[in-house]
Amino acid sequence: MIIKNKLDITFGPFGSSTGFFLMIGGLIATYFSIFGILIAIIGAFAAFTSTSTSIDTAKKKIRYSDNLFGIIQLGKWIDIKPDMKLGLKKYHRGFVGYIRGNQPVDIHKNDIRIFLYDSNNKMIMPVKKFDSYESSRNDLNALSNLLELQIV
Repeated sequence: MIIKNKLDITFGPFGSSTGFFLMIGGLIATYFSIFGILIAIIGAFAAFTSTSTSIDTAKKKIRYSDNLFGIIQLGKWIDIKPDMKLGLKKYHRGFVGYIRGNQPVDIHKNDIRIFLYDSNNKMIMPVKKFDSYESSRNDLNALSNLLELQIV
């Protein structure tokens, strides 16, 4: 069984919305010029590219992937070894966009993520993200039982 978890939008909220408007503008510009298709493709790339993880519980493998256009998954499968561990960590990501030339607009996203650690307690990759601590703790226990890994 393969479990898929969506993590982030690669270009953030500002890049994603800009890509969406580029895609729409490119489709409209296609009426006037064939180069509008190129603008629409670039916009679709920025709007829909994201990151995710896939966990294959049967083969004990995990993959962190970039999803180009939201469809094409690029990433390397990593074998889960018995000495690996799972743990929780708070995660913060901030984005800054500028409106009217020089007025910054900040967007901050805080969440809790399950990370995969190696035998030396070094972070390898994020596995799943949550909004609340209780749900992340419950899923951490379930995932550690499913993959037979220790909790940090």
